[in-house]
Amino acid sequence: MKTIKGPGVFLAQFAGDTPPFNTLEGLARWAAGLGYKGVQIPTNDPALFDVSKAAESQTYCDEVSGMLASHGLAVTELSTHLQGQLLAVHPAYDALFDGFAAAHVRGNPAARQQWAYEQLLYAARASQRLGLTAHATFSGALAWPYLYPWPQRPAGLVEQAFAELARRWTPVLNAFDAAGVDVSYELHPGEDLHDGLTFERFLDGVGGHSRANILYDPSHFVLQQLDYLAFIDIYHERIKSFHVKDAEFRPSGRQGVYGGFANWVDRAGRFRSLGDGQVDFGGIFSRMAQYDYDGWAVLEWECCLKHPEQGAAEGAPFIDRHIIRVADSAFDDFAKSAASAEQYKKLLGID
Repeated sequence: MKTIKGPGVFLAQFAGDTPPFNTLEGLARWAAGLGYKGVQIPTNDPALFDVSKAAESQTYCDEVSGMLASHGLAVTELSTHLQGQLLAVHPAYDALFDGFAAAHVRGNPAARQQWAYEQLLYAARASQRLGLTAHATFSGALAWPYLYPWPQRPAGLVEQAFAELARRWTPVLNAFDAAGVDVSYELHPGEDLHDGLTFERFLDGVGGHSRANILYDPSHFVLQQLDYLAFIDIYHERIKSFHVKDAEFRPSGRQGVYGGFANWVDRAGRFRSLGDGQVDFGGIFSRMAQYDYDGWAVLEWECCLKHPEQGAAEGAPFIDRHIIRVADSAFDDFAKSAASAEQYKKLLGID
């Protein structure tokens, strides 16, 4: 059995314009001071981490790894959530997602998609140079506007959407395969891959590609009212990354899963800081240990109430308490007795 690595922290929600949050080293010093052992690094801002440079320069990657190591940290995964989103954008979201891309491709969906594709290839090579085994991303979405449709979807629309999504991702998955890195899709509302069924549909489209895997985040399943513990039982072989994020779902006579366009604080389903929501993390970490998950447990902080710095400070000890140091022997080994093949027969009453 294997022990989960951690605690780690996803830096995307904390990076900003003021020290210590405006540089990777400043963030590293801050995270280490809170007790984190790893950082998941977003790659959309070259000032924080230059993914194109990392793809080409082993020296740059060694410098980043060395700086983090000087603070007692490692890279858990690189993240291309924003670039992965841009690989497949429904036209209804063109204007909203344009800000995720580099300035020179905004307003040009074809150029933006090509830029996202190149960014993903950079991330594969950068991950390889950093010695990583998993990568965090989003799938993008072509079919999402038709999730709960009126009028009804025409027959074949969803099938074509997933065929196109698979076509766009297959060369990326092949590039990550060449780099020896798993692609962990965060299953997330707003993405075409948002639950087990949509992941399976995509997996069929890419021919069961060995590098098409899952970033497990229970908070998104709480908001969908999906059994997040049974999900691990079903998909544990494909879970390669883990966001530790809490949530709660409190429906009323006025709203449910969809939230009625309410602000986050007023929704039935809300993200919360670790320990403040309803997620059974004891059950999750137990299943992760049971199924030999040996990747990182990474805090992704999002909360409708608590200040991020308080959430981050509480997150490291919370994760550390839940990591199970797995046993290296059975609990009843002290009582075992030696036996031979002949003794087995006697014990079983076999002539």
